[in-house]
Parts: sequence; C-alpha cells; structure tokens
Amino acid sequence: MTAETLCPVLVGTSGYSYTEWVDSGFYPQGTRTPEMLQLYAESFPIVELNYTWYQMVRAEAISRMISRAPEAFLFAAKLTRTLTHERERDWKEELRRYREGIRPLQRQLAVILVQLPGSFDWSRSNRYYLAHLLDALHGFPLAVEFRHISWARDSVFAELEKRRITLVTVDAPSLRGLFPCLDVLTNPDLFFVRFHGRNIGGWQSGNMQKKFDYCYTEEELQQWNEKYLSVLRKKAGRGVVFFNNHVRAQAPANGRILQEILGQ
Repeated sequence: MTAETLCPVLVGTSGYSYTEWVDSGFYPQGTRTPEMLQLYAESFPIVELNYTWYQMVRAEAISRMISRAPEAFLFAAKLTRTLTHERERDWKEELRRYREGIRPLQRQLAVILVQLPGSFDWSRSNRYYLAHLLDALHGFPLAVEFRHISWARDSVFAELEKRRITLVTVDAPSLRGLFPCLDVLTNPDLFFVRFHGRNIGGWQSGNMQKKFDYCYTEEELQQWNEKYLSVLRKKAGRGVVFFNNHVRAQAPANGRILQEILGQ
C-alpha cells in the first residue's frame, strides 16, 4: 500500500436493536426487534454487538441472528463482561463458553473487542491477566480498548504490535485519567475506532443514558477524518468505525454523515 492509498473503512454503530430508534425515525414505525438487523443492514455493512458483553453468547442465538443478515454483512463482538469487568468466576471456563458460543459467527466475524474498564490500570496483576487472556484468544482477530491512561505507553503498543492486535482509537471527552485519543496503529491489517461522544457532564454523571447522549456535527466529523482517519487509512489494510452515541438514534445519523464524508 502506497503512502497515498487510503484503505476501505466500514462504518457502523454499537448495537442496533434499540426500540427508541423506532421513535426517532431510523426504523419505520411498528418495527419489531427481530426485524431490526435486516433493516439496519440496508444502511451499514457492519455492527458492533453489545449484547455479547452483557450476557454470555450462545451459539443458537448467534445462528438465529446471522440468518437475518446478508451473507456479506460483518460483525464485531464484544468480549463478555465476566472476562473484563466482573472477573469473579473461573475465567478459563468463561472463555471456553465464549469461544463455543461465538463459533457460528466466525465466517462473518471482523474482530472481537476486548473492552477494559477504567479501573483496569497498568498494574502487574492486570498485565499478567491480560497477557494470558490474549494468549487464550489466539486465532481470533482482536482489538483492545483501554480506558485507563496508564496503558498509554510505547511498551504496550509494541507488545500489541508483536501480537498483531489492534489498539482501539477512541473519541471521548478529555477527562483526567482517561485513555487519550491516539492515531497509533498496532495491527497493519485493521484499525478500530469508537466514537463515544463528548458529553463531559454525562460521563461524570455515571448515568449511561446521559453518558452517550451526544450528536457530532458534520464539522466535527470532518475534522476528525482529516486529523485521524486519513492518517490511519494510509497505514492499515482496513478500518472499522462504530458510533456508540446511541441515544435518540444519534449513532446511525452520525454514521451516515461519516459515510458521506468518506464518499461511501
């Protein structure tokens, strides 16, 4: 890939089955939850699955979901929270269950997102756990999203690069202790961007609905494209971008704007 070549970018949203998106006009009135994925796929080529974080993924449910999507449609799946946020159980058994549940998705799986909590700092025990977790996930395309600023160091980036694991680039409020927005590429195959919105008050409130209540302007997305996306697109083979500002269907609205900016 030459310096002037820009890789393709798949734009989507974090989750798709929001009933409020019917009220907001993204889905037609009367749309039922089982019908949403097929309608969503008319606008976007990829989706980030949120529910795989909230509950252990099951092969039967995954198979049903895949049957509602086009064959070329792709998925990013979050690692379940019992492996990242609530690690009271036997993590090896939890991982075995996750691998088994996600199996039907493998042909259409773009990447697994390992989203780590803000409390997960660069301590020795956390580094040890993450290394073993990534070892156990070997064979899957992986991306890691850090929330704690202590992980923003060259040694971490070098380790991810050695493993060909993608460092997630995040757009979020500039808050003390939060991992910064970086255009660091650790996997030449894939870059991964998540737009969380810039609602500082919402992030500080602890209220999930307020946290992701933000609508990017076209100017903000154009500036982001010029500052970050254009840089990442010159380095990677492919990129995925997800909007997590789901309140009132702001995520799909912003996704469509970015698609227009990218000429897609």
